[in-house]
Amino acid sequence: MLIRFITCLRSYSSAAYGKMPRVLNVAEKNDAAKSLAAMLSKGHCRRRDGLSKYNKIYEFEYNLFNTPSTMIMTSVSGHLLTWEFTPQFTNWRSCNPVQLFTAPVYKKCPPDFEGIKKTLEREVRNCDKLVVWTDCDREGENIGFEVIEVCKKVKPNIPVYRAKFSEITAGAVHRAINNLIAPDEFTNAAVDVRSELDLRIGAAFTRFQTLRLQSAFPQSLGGDNNQLISYGSCQFPTLGFVVERYKQVEDFVPEPFWKIRVTHENDGSSVDFSWKRNRLFDYDLCLALYEQCIEVPIANVTDVRTRPKSKWRPVALDTVELEKLASRKLRINAKETMKIAEKLYTKGFISYPRTETNIFPKDLKFNDLIQQQTRNPNWGEFASRLLMDGANPRNGRKTDQAHPPIHPTKYADSLQGNEARVYEFVVRRFLACCSKDAQGFETTVDIEVNKELFTAQGLMITERNYLEVYPYDNWSDKTLPVYNVNVTHFYSVYLLIYHEFTSVTNILQDSFEPKSIDLVDGSTTAPPLLTEADLIALMEKHGIGTDATHAEHIETIKSRLYVGLRENKFVPGELGMGLVEGYDSMGFEMSKPHLRSELEADLKAICERRKNKDEVLQEQITKYKSVFEEAFRQASKLDNALACYFGSAQEVREQDYIPEVVEKILTCPACSSDMVLKKKKDNKGWFISCVAFPNCKTVCWLPSSVLEAKVTNDICDRCHSTKLMQFKFRQGTAPMHMQPIYNGCVVCDNELKDTLNFRLSESTVISPPNARNIATPVQSVRSSQQSRGSSSTTDRTRTVYPKTDLKSERSHGMRSFLGAQNASQNFGNVSDTVVCNCETDAKLVEVKKEGPNKGRKFYTCSTSNCRFFLWADEPKSSTQNDQVKCKCPAIAKKLTCKNGQNKGRPFAACPNDKCGFFEWQDTDSSQSHNQPSSQGFQSQSFQSQTQSRKPSMIGRSKKNYSGNTTQIQQSSGEDRRCACGEVAILKVVSKNNANKGRQFYSCPKRSCNFFEWIDEKGDNDNNLDDSVTRSAKKRKCGYCNEQGHDRRNCPRKT
Repeated sequence: MLIRFITCLRSYSSAAYGKMPRVLNVAEKNDAAKSLAAMLSKGHCRRRDGLSKYNKIYEFEYNLFNTPSTMIMTSVSGHLLTWEFTPQFTNWRSCNPVQLFTAPVYKKCPPDFEGIKKTLEREVRNCDKLVVWTDCDREGENIGFEVIEVCKKVKPNIPVYRAKFSEITAGAVHRAINNLIAPDEFTNAAVDVRSELDLRIGAAFTRFQTLRLQSAFPQSLGGDNNQLISYGSCQFPTLGFVVERYKQVEDFVPEPFWKIRVTHENDGSSVDFSWKRNRLFDYDLCLALYEQCIEVPIANVTDVRTRPKSKWRPVALDTVELEKLASRKLRINAKETMKIAEKLYTKGFISYPRTETNIFPKDLKFNDLIQQQTRNPNWGEFASRLLMDGANPRNGRKTDQAHPPIHPTKYADSLQGNEARVYEFVVRRFLACCSKDAQGFETTVDIEVNKELFTAQGLMITERNYLEVYPYDNWSDKTLPVYNVNVTHFYSVYLLIYHEFTSVTNILQDSFEPKSIDLVDGSTTAPPLLTEADLIALMEKHGIGTDATHAEHIETIKSRLYVGLRENKFVPGELGMGLVEGYDSMGFEMSKPHLRSELEADLKAICERRKNKDEVLQEQITKYKSVFEEAFRQASKLDNALACYFGSAQEVREQDYIPEVVEKILTCPACSSDMVLKKKKDNKGWFISCVAFPNCKTVCWLPSSVLEAKVTNDICDRCHSTKLMQFKFRQGTAPMHMQPIYNGCVVCDNELKDTLNFRLSESTVISPPNARNIATPVQSVRSSQQSRGSSSTTDRTRTVYPKTDLKSERSHGMRSFLGAQNASQNFGNVSDTVVCNCETDAKLVEVKKEGPNKGRKFYTCSTSNCRFFLWADEPKSSTQNDQVKCKCPAIAKKLTCKNGQNKGRPFAACPNDKCGFFEWQDTDSSQSHNQPSSQGFQSQSFQSQTQSRKPSMIGRSKKNYSGNTTQIQQSSGEDRRCACGEVAILKVVSKNNANKGRQFYSCPKRSCNFFEWIDEKGDNDNNLDDSVTRSAKKRKCGYCNEQGHDRRNCPRKT
């Protein structure tokens, strides 16, 4: 105990001083994390809470890579991120469903899992390595990459490892951590392709079906019912199997048949001989043959055959067999079975339950596993005999190269209910698989009755073997008397063997008189309706879903009321029947498995590195999109099919339920997504924005002088990339030579751009990782302008469009979310409408509060989104022209300096204190302390360049001049800029020291530590001096004097 205490004390001491590496381990579920931590720590782990109450954190010490390390074990709860459309496409009526095949998508963390995500972000900051312990199948690999994505956002260079295991046992877990590998990006790519396709295909068809059919059948599907009519590329073929079998049953016409049966009875033993013709569908012919038999009713034995017979033991258990047999034998549905199996796996009682493998690995320790089961009172004796004989498992032919077949890993005697039943089935199946085949003898007797042949079979079991422990198979004795063939005084060898093992002692001659010869009638019967086991077998056969998703797809069609259960057999509902019949009438085989099975084959090819994920994605999108467009054109056939079940359909016009397709105008210069024309929420104006909003905030507000705007189908013949637009202007607002209705290109038509005050440049992009159709994040870098209201020409503004007239193009700023000017200011002569900062018409309000302004009217924002304010009795032109905008954008508040050398000087500042805007009002704006940001944005390359040029302080630390300097007005000429792109402030030292009176430049926002003496400024016009551009040294901790942290989170503090 003392040694253990000292060891733990040393471990804690090492961790406290930061000497021990920290490793973040992430499992797929909390139960798995708890079990893994207990096994790796040998029961000595410490538990603490995470930011999600369902996902705990376990800490312990472990020797990883021969290095003592602190292990942090936590978990997620399945998928951490899900594919989503950008907000532009989430509203069902915001776009045409066909656009969902190409709309931008990105991965998003659902609100319920934000706590888990924040836990990972918090923990990984202080960790040196990441180990992924998610389940080792396709979905588990994808979940692991979601964990990696979240962690690498916080710590991009953290090393990542993957633990491969198939059971949560001490041996398997230690083997996994000692043989860590790299995550499989190809398996992850296959799941990403599948999940993105499921989103696009499902959303497009679901919206189309729901909106169309709710409008066509409002009483049955719309109104209060509000029936969601979903579509899935797996659930629809699954529904198709049920409908196809139901139709086979309904359309089946029974056909009568007849057959002859011979019965022989001796000493209470009855044998039925079946006709070798089986049956005839012609009554007269069968009657004639029957009468022929009864004319001479003597049966002659023509042949007796006796041969050994074996019943094979079952092969190793995979997921599909588990689902089918649990449904048939245990009467537990597939979804519940997999839920129970997951629990048993997490507790360490069985191996991983989602596997396509039925071949045991050669290194599996069968004797150890069988030995564990000898304690059981029901099958323990059989397990003991099996150990003596030796295990001889029977393997199948399938393997996924990932997991072994399902088998018990630990003995359990405390389970209850269905958990105990499923565990018992897994154990008995494993023992039966390792045992021997059942043995017996089969006897076949052939007889002749007046030239008509009949046969009978009997069975005698000699060794039951696996049947002793596996009651789920039936093989029973069927005793026959011993028949003699053409011999009276001796018997064949086979008959002697048979006689040796039978209790029948009487020996019959070569002929006998049957007890009866009957003419039996019957009729053909329809195939049975599908059970759950039958449906799973069909899904596996045709490649619909995977072993892990079969149960989910079945539950989906049940929850949507597409199918129901009748005596545990599936029958389609009216809605399910109508949908399948409707699509079938269009000539599509959407209810058939071909499309989905092709996709599953492609996904397997991606995992095996035989196909590229982008090629598969594009190919499948093109295929399903063409089917969707054709289905959309033939939508009336869907109405007609459902009318058979819900009554006549109402006439539906396309424009009543499907929004128009939003046509692309041009490509967004920031993220390469589409820019489209939209109406404002109040329908009183127009704007052109990127479809990737809010991840990309590129937007251009059209002035209020534009009454109507629309996108034409014509492409500009000058820039060859932009669609021409048609504008209708308010009378008197367009130039005299321009028609009231004008067609033009917003990219290269400079006259139109001047009228609209339109200039395309890039705006802020906040793109989620791994987003499709969304560019890499590009952050905006605010550059200074020469003066408020004047043009800004900067070589940092980048555009992807052909340059026409650069001077004209830069003379008009683009309305973006960053410092955009009000469109109405440029069209003040058009209307008396007052427009607020967020480009909406301001509302007129009267002051009701007691005071000097009571009864006075003022304008304010109608949506309360900005802090716009304007007295109504002040001249609009002079007042609005006198307004100063800060960077938010908002109307800056005007104040007067009350203290210091600048007492009495007016200045403008941000009303929200968000952007740090400041500007003196009694000087030219070019000399202000802080300039408005340029409209547009800088490229990421420029941002990284400016960030890397942070200068170090020269001579003295900056804090020596804090409060001991005086700002002076800069002389006219070229501005000096700091490292963050702002116009540097010119100050003079006022403190009594050697530098008193000396002038220097500094950053106006104190954000980049820029500093430069003016008398040391070189002749280089814009470049910083080498000594100035040196990178600042990293700050050191005030407690331990080491870099990388500060004294607040110093690991050496106790």
